[in-house]
Amino acid sequence: MNKSPENPHIRSFVRRDGRFTDAQRHALESLWADYGVEPSEEPLDFTSLFGGRHAPQHLEIGIGMGDALVEMAQADPENNYLGIDVHRPGLGSVMQKAHARELKNLRVMSADAITVLQKNLPDASLDAVYLFFPDPWPKRRHHKRRIVNAAFAESIRRVLKPGGHFHMATD
Repeated sequence: MNKSPENPHIRSFVRRDGRFTDAQRHALESLWADYGVEPSEEPLDFTSLFGGRHAPQHLEIGIGMGDALVEMAQADPENNYLGIDVHRPGLGSVMQKAHARELKNLRVMSADAITVLQKNLPDASLDAVYLFFPDPWPKRRHHKRRIVNAAFAESIRRVLKPGGHFHMATD
């Protein structure tokens, strides 16, 4: 199984870097200080994370190459956006795009979203959570790896503010 002593749950993802362009690698290295959030054992402090900005907090789980996250952050500059993924080329890509558009309301984290939901997000801390096209793990023996399950739904409910919304799209 895909477990570790620090994180005993079954993971819903497999880390694959695939094609990692020089530009993505450079962005990951040179822009991390501006856009990256290091995982920790402590709850996230969104105000300090976004340079003192008090704004609605939005979270995207599984940012892919970052297109949706960057578009949302650019379209709604009054909101803060945090994207979580383990795909390093995608993290590099989103930081390139955010830097090119001079976005100040976007941050990314390279972490397991389940762990972040459980350990780092305080109750009623998010205004919106987005999950676009999660990996379906279609085989019956893989169903335990699906991110969307009762425990995940409870974690989302806990971190959403009253009146907050969860937007999921899948095929």
